[in-house]
Amino acid sequence: MPELAPGAVRSGDTLSVTASEERASCDVAVIDVGSNSVRLVLYRLEGRAIWQVYNEKVLAGLGRHLAETGRLAPEGVVAAMAALRRFRAVVDGAGPARVFCAATAAVREARDGGVFVDRVRAETGLIIRVLSGEDEAHYSALGVIAGQPKAEGVVGDLGGSSLELVRLADGRPGLGTTLPLGPFALGAPGPIDPPALGRTIRARLAEAAPAYSAVCLHAVGGAWRNIALIHMDATRYPLRIVHQYEMSGRDALEAARFVAQQSRASLERMPGVTRKRAETLPYAAMVLEAMVETLGFERISFSAFGLREGLLLGAIPAEVRGRDPLVEGCAAIGVRQGAAEHLGRVLQAWLEPMWASLPPLFETGRDGVLMAAACRLADMGARLHPDHRADLAFDQVLRAPTPGQTHAERAYLAAAVFARFTVAPPANPWMERLLSPERVRRARALGAAMRLGCDLSGRSANLLFQSRLGLDGRGLLLSVDKDAQDLTLGEQTKKRLATVAGVLQVDHRIAVV
Repeated sequence: MPELAPGAVRSGDTLSVTASEERASCDVAVIDVGSNSVRLVLYRLEGRAIWQVYNEKVLAGLGRHLAETGRLAPEGVVAAMAALRRFRAVVDGAGPARVFCAATAAVREARDGGVFVDRVRAETGLIIRVLSGEDEAHYSALGVIAGQPKAEGVVGDLGGSSLELVRLADGRPGLGTTLPLGPFALGAPGPIDPPALGRTIRARLAEAAPAYSAVCLHAVGGAWRNIALIHMDATRYPLRIVHQYEMSGRDALEAARFVAQQSRASLERMPGVTRKRAETLPYAAMVLEAMVETLGFERISFSAFGLREGLLLGAIPAEVRGRDPLVEGCAAIGVRQGAAEHLGRVLQAWLEPMWASLPPLFETGRDGVLMAAACRLADMGARLHPDHRADLAFDQVLRAPTPGQTHAERAYLAAAVFARFTVAPPANPWMERLLSPERVRRARALGAAMRLGCDLSGRSANLLFQSRLGLDGRGLLLSVDKDAQDLTLGEQTKKRLATVAGVLQVDHRIAVV
């Protein structure tokens, strides 16, 4: 592992991540010194897939008194230094290939921020890069793209002292700005005068309104993730996964107003809300309310990826960065579960002609991406008990921390993998909240088609490519090369083909060519 002192993020730094689908893993550490929290995250990169391996934070509150004193909170400095010394010890033990260290608004704005950075280097050997407001906005936007490559709209990253706003278009960050709208900049943890605070927030947002109005807000930051979790609990939402959880603008207003009106004691009783978070959460809620009203957001999409993942994405080689994180992530999961590395690619190529002839059910291009991702998971039950493969695989795919998918797409993939191992539909009464009946049916067809391909060929690429699966005016056609016609002799093959045709509600036949 390189020395930590040279481990600050520098322009042009890149990570050595293979661009082939045979992903060599790369372990990386990010230390993020924020206005409210100090955090260490250990990551494993597998191609374009970014996995959290370890995550630890300390709510040090460096920016707690910044608005009044212009300096870092003394008690926050003590807590942060203890955390950073521990993080250095953990990093020494983990031995990542690179260590990224970055600080945001509190250290950037405090009169003694430079003294703190020097002390950290002297006592721990860590070099902290103090990000400008523009840098912070840029990397936050890159983080959203890391988890949702086609994201459009505006990223809003709410930290302890500042709010970063940046536009997203065509999968790229654009214009960015930083505003003093973090809870500490608004007076947290002191008492709130709602009318006066609301006027302050709206006045600070007013100048940004023309440039940052959009249909969708991609909300980044721990406080807003807490609001999402509170809304999930209130609506009995079936998945407790914040990443790409969506709310309408109206629902976001109601949730923000509800949180803003709660006492600290009441907030502490809510799921996932700590005592320190309860001190700042009403401020975050009021900022969200004002943003929806002032900037006109019609939809809120919460992102579990942010600045830290943006630092990583910015260092990944361009040829790897452009690949799809969902497909890459599913391939990594499948291989880890015992699937053959080549099987997903081969199965995808075999299914593409038939699948492309079906009408799309998702956004442009997503049906093909989801089919490719499902194929990477087609044999993930290889090391699971055959009596429980379907249920176990369903749960793992549904809840895996794989980015790049909406909650509906997540349920679709889980249903497809379930159907890969059994003909019965998944017995989950809440599926209708995430998937339409037609999407459930199509997922079952995809799973049945993957089962047909795997069983027909015995998972052999050479054998699979001696057959073709397609749809024509007469229904579903499985054609086999004359030299491989014995593949069609088994009753199991006929049953598998009949299952696919039955789900698609078409006739089927086998031909030797």
